[in-house]
Amino acid sequence: MEKQEHHSPTSAHWHKPTDGEHRWPVTLIVLIVVVLQLLLPKSLSMSAQKYICGLEILLMVAMFAVNPTRISKHVVQVRALGIVLAATMSLSNTVSVALLIKALVTRGITDAQSLLLTGGSIWITNIVIFALWYWEMDRGGPGARAEALDPYPDFLFPQMSDPAYAPKDWSPSFFDYLYTSVTNGSAFSPTDVMPLTRPAKMLMVVQSTTALVTVGLVIARAVNILR
Repeated sequence: MEKQEHHSPTSAHWHKPTDGEHRWPVTLIVLIVVVLQLLLPKSLSMSAQKYICGLEILLMVAMFAVNPTRISKHVVQVRALGIVLAATMSLSNTVSVALLIKALVTRGITDAQSLLLTGGSIWITNIVIFALWYWEMDRGGPGARAEALDPYPDFLFPQMSDPAYAPKDWSPSFFDYLYTSVTNGSAFSPTDVMPLTRPAKMLMVVQSTTALVTVGLVIARAVNILR
């Protein structure tokens, strides 16, 4: 019998050191989300929303100051700041989702246009937040991926399954995780990117459930108002 060839994770074509990602795309998108959070009605945001947004900006500035160009190395302190940032944004948006659901159930919002705008803003914020979580989680974060420290991925991209689908220097960037978050928040299930680890699966479950409840209630209430 022929012996079956075994490929270890470290021999995979995608598991190799890279130059790392640029910091500015993530910074720009997070700043846009902070603006969306500030523009939410007071009835759909935390009482200390300005201070929360100020903290988010400070965390982004601190991360940018430590590494303003490429994220080429795994720095524990910087990754910790990134996780705190994602957690802070998650807390703020979770409160907004809860307040939105309360307003929908009690019919506290009677204007369809305002409802769709605020609901859309919260949905977009949710998309970016989970993209940050996926980006920070997969193989130990962007710095660890650049150094190829962890051979076991949390997410399986199509380019990782077959090297014919991508150039030799391909590696996932923030926009790949943003795309994953958009599709999971729209289809309420994974599409072409598969979660492999339990934490990744749990995050995708939480995101799709939150998106389903938010979008379902917003659309139902908007249709009811327009009638």
